[in-house]
Amino acid sequence: MNTIWIVLPILTLLMFDLGLVLRLEDFGKVVRHPWPIVVALFGQLVLLPLIALGLGSLFRLSPVFFIGLVLIACCPGGSSSNVFSKLAGGDVALSVTLTALSSIITLLTIPFIMSWTTQLVGESVGITLPVGNLIKQNLVLMLLPVLLGIGLHYAWPKGAAKTDKVLTKLAFPLLLVLITVFYIQHHRTILDNIGVLGVCVTLLILVAIGISSMLSRLVKNSPQQRRTVVIEVGMQNAAQAIAIASSPLIFASEEMAIPAILYSLMMNVVLLTYVAIISRNNFPSVS
Repeated sequence: MNTIWIVLPILTLLMFDLGLVLRLEDFGKVVRHPWPIVVALFGQLVLLPLIALGLGSLFRLSPVFFIGLVLIACCPGGSSSNVFSKLAGGDVALSVTLTALSSIITLLTIPFIMSWTTQLVGESVGITLPVGNLIKQNLVLMLLPVLLGIGLHYAWPKGAAKTDKVLTKLAFPLLLVLITVFYIQHHRTILDNIGVLGVCVTLLILVAIGISSMLSRLVKNSPQQRRTVVIEVGMQNAAQAIAIASSPLIFASEEMAIPAILYSLMMNVVLLTYVAIISRNNFPSVS
């Protein structure tokens, strides 16, 4: 069973749900309160890819895993970040805005970074990137569902709110199903490489959120904003990375999606631990 037929509807539903909770006026935060957004987007769109490139080189990953690691680092914020922000006492509205902005910006940055990365390590072993197909797939699976969600939100607010409640509850179980199916199909490859890749993705998460947290303090974000920045930088849209890696129109490599699968597991472990520490201490100033 090709996991692409599982991940495509999941990704579409996640992006549609993002549109349901997004309000156009939320983008006014960019002008009124720019620093939390600048720090989070810098951490997510610049730091993560750079750290991934460094770790891929340091651990001498094979080209397919190297590209897969950079791919998950290039993706936008995960749709569950607003739930984590709420649990951590963060700024939920800021979280939704950041996820939306990163989802839009990465429509441009992913093709550029992945094209460069593929030329750097992939073409020598026959890995190529059809940039046009990548752009088309992202527009259909990322931008279109968000726009439809926004449209439903303004056309039928009550219906959008009810739909959001259902999709929010389904998001995590659906991702677990995807991870389970993927693991069953590729458990040998995952187990053979989990040591190096596990360390890589964990370091990727920890270093990026650590630097972003420090930058957030330097620009004097509020505790609630800092918590949201940490979560947004650490939580990537693994479903999108899997869709790009395994799509027959793009890389057609489920092996390339393994770094995204491991990242999805470790980001939940790291961020759930972070939320647990915040909740236990229950100090507004702690982040």
